[in-house]
Formats: sequence, structure tokens, C-alpha cells
Amino acid sequence: MMTRLQKLVQWFDTSQAAEGGPTDRVDWVRVIPFLGVHAMCLGVIWVGWSWTAVGVAAGLYAVRMFAITGFYHRYFSHRAYRTSRGWQFVFALLGASAAQRGPLWWAAHHRKHHRHSDTELDVHSPRHHGFWWAHMGWITAAGNFPTDLSQVRDLARYPELRFLDRYDIVVPTALAATLFWAGGWQLLIWGFFVSTVVLFHCTCFINSLAHQLGRRRYPTPDDSRNSFLLALICFGEGWHNNHHHYPGAARQGFRWWEIDLTYYGLWLLARLRIVRELRPVPERVLRAAA
Repeated sequence: MMTRLQKLVQWFDTSQAAEGGPTDRVDWVRVIPFLGVHAMCLGVIWVGWSWTAVGVAAGLYAVRMFAITGFYHRYFSHRAYRTSRGWQFVFALLGASAAQRGPLWWAAHHRKHHRHSDTELDVHSPRHHGFWWAHMGWITAAGNFPTDLSQVRDLARYPELRFLDRYDIVVPTALAATLFWAGGWQLLIWGFFVSTVVLFHCTCFINSLAHQLGRRRYPTPDDSRNSFLLALICFGEGWHNNHHHYPGAARQGFRWWEIDLTYYGLWLLARLRIVRELRPVPERVLRAAA
């Protein structure tokens, strides 16, 4: 008979998804928590609001958006700069708090996206799968739950990252519990559920809207576009056509007027010696603009 500890480990272990399962079939059982997080936002009707709650929600949106864009995306997915192993773990913890799965899962899917962008092998291409599937449907499919470690061998050698990836629900749960302890239901609803859902959809806009809305500076083979609005909302990620033309740079706003809040944050971290060797945009890339 399974012990309580074994049951607890199995509950938190997200690596037990349907390995190799179909990438277009919704796993409704595993989607229940995803739907539940959205439903909990309705709690604002009962808990009301306060400037403190809204401020905490906005603050956690900003911190976690930077963690997704600056750490999960530009560091773990593209290795656009370097840091120490200790700070790498801190970056992974902050990224995991966004409740967008673990760093290895996130990076593996993103690397596949760049390799097959807007082809039939791109699981979140609006061109081939439609807007809503590209935006959020692909996340609910059984075949997309496992982490493809073959895509992230450089990261998979760190046991602490593999632990965070395997038990990716631990950090968000700890954040939610802390908010409840600090401010009760109102802070939990606004600080965790509302903030997390808004953060999730703004992140997903880069998969969906950023391949349909905006202008194209570079004639990339995919449909990536630059959007000033998405760049503001997503801390620089809206300069998506720039990024797809040259994904290795630490900055995605290639021009001085292209606001890139994530890059400004990384520049500051470099001055504080927390990160180093921010990869620049080569002059040849700037000259190649259409």
C-alpha cells in the first residue's frame, strides 16, 4: 500500500505526464488546476479590493514577468549571458514562482519553437493551429506535459534545476501560502491568482499575438512581428521579429527607442556583478534591417 509520503511525492511530481502522448489531445484531468487558478480570480467578488492587494498583485506581476523574460527566456532558453551556479538557482526559483512550469520544461519547449517556428512541428503556431491553440490550448495537451531533456542537456546536468522542474508546483504553492499567511484571502486572491493569470496570458500573447500583430523589420521565415504595445506589457518581448532574426542577444529592443525593460534590468544586474557577458546585437544584424 502506498504510504502518505509516496502519495505526496507522486502528487507533486509533474514528470509523470503521458510521455510521448499526442500533442493535440487535451488532458482534462491535468488541466483541472489550470482551470481552477482562473476560477479563483472570481474570488475578487467576495474579498473586494484594497490598494495594498492591487499593489502586491502589480508588484508580483512585474517581478515574475522579469523572471520569465530575463531568466526563463533570455538565460535558460538562449543563454544570452552568464552567471554563477548560485544565482542560476535563484533565477530558476523566481521563474518557477510564475507557475509556468519548471525552467527545463520552459526552455525545452522554447528551443523547439525556434527550431520549428511556424511550421507544423511548432506546437503553438497560430499559422497552423489557430490563435487560441497557440495562445493556451497547446499547454493543455498531454503530449506537451513532459520535459524533453534532449533539448536542454546543458541545463539538465544540474540536479537542483531538475528538482525544480520535476516538482514545479512547490514554489508557486509556497508563494500562495505566504500571501495567505501575510494578508488572508484578499492578498491570496489578488497577489497570487489574479497576478498569475494576468501574467500567464500576457506571456502567451508572445506565442499568439506576436505572430499576428505588428510590423516585420526582418524577413524571417516565420510570422514573428514587432509590437510596441506587447513590448510594454511583456517587458521587451514584444520586439519579437527582432528576436527571431537574432535570438542570441541579451536585448530584444535593437534600436534605442525600442523600450526593453528586461534588458535594462539585466544591464543593472551586470553592473552589480550578478550576471556577466551580456551578448550584444552585432552591427551586421542592425545593418540587415529591411
